[in-house]
Amino acid sequence: MPSAPSRSLETFDNPQPGRDYTIRIRVPEFTCLCPKTGQPDFAELTLEYIPDQRCVELKSLKLYVWSYRDEGAFHEAVTNRILDDLVAATGPRFMRLTADFNLRGGIDTTVIAEHRAPGWSAPSLVQLP
Repeated sequence: MPSAPSRSLETFDNPQPGRDYTIRIRVPEFTCLCPKTGQPDFAELTLEYIPDQRCVELKSLKLYVWSYRDEGAFHEAVTNRILDDLVAATGPRFMRLTADFNLRGGIDTTVIAEHRAPGWSAPSLVQLP
C-alpha cells in the first residue's frame, strides 16, 4: 500500500503571513468507532482557520484523519483532540473545527471547538451594498 494512516501533521509556510484570510477545508468522510458499541461513527468535518506562520498540508491531513478509522472515541473527545493537534502543528490565529456526525439511534450530534491565539481578535465584517 503506497500510503498508510499517520498521526503526523505536516505544514508549510503561510504565503501571506501579513494578511488575515480564511482557509476552509471540508472532510466529508471522517470515521471513528463508538467506544461503547464498536460500531462505526461517520461525520463530516469542516476546518476553518486563519493561519499565522504555518498552514496544514492536505495529504498529511488526509492521512491523519484516516488514523481515527479504527479508534474508539466519543464525539466530543475526538473533535477536541483533532483541534488540539492541528493547533499544535500550525499555531493559527484562529481555528474552528465543526464535526457533524451522522444520525445514530435518532440522535444528531454536532460538536464545534474553537481556538483563538492570545491577543488576536476578528476583524470587523465588511457589509457591501
